[in-house]
Amino acid sequence: MAEIAIRPATATDADPLRRVIGRAYASCRDRLSGMPDVTAGLGDDIRNNHVWVAEDGREIVGGVVLVLDTRGAKLANLAVDPNSGGRGIGRALIARVERVARDRGHATLGLVTHAAMADVQAFYARLGWVETGRDGVRVRMTKRL
Repeated sequence: MAEIAIRPATATDADPLRRVIGRAYASCRDRLSGMPDVTAGLGDDIRNNHVWVAEDGREIVGGVVLVLDTRGAKLANLAVDPNSGGRGIGRALIARVERVARDRGHATLGLVTHAAMADVQAFYARLGWVETGRDGVRVRMTKRL
């Protein structure tokens, strides 16, 4: 396996990244109520927000979307291909998002995940995120930068 490289996403990355996101969420998409289409608007995100992809050689194996606006900094989506899990790709993508948000003057970073995704919540908790609220199936988490 090649070393993982993280780079800004381009318009041509939309379809490969959409497939990675689809594979990453496949195990929970059909069994969880209230799960949004996590690939919707990906092209717009690449044009209008901060999106990075993780590559193993020339293959995209992960990606992350950061939204920065007047309301704050939000980690809008994080996905790693299940075949590439356990290699620190998610952590590296989150580290990139945290650094950019901090460099842009944000003191906190927020996200929303699904209440039934306990493993995802535990992953974020290990990285210093704390739960700040629940609304139905939505769990809000925040990390101080």
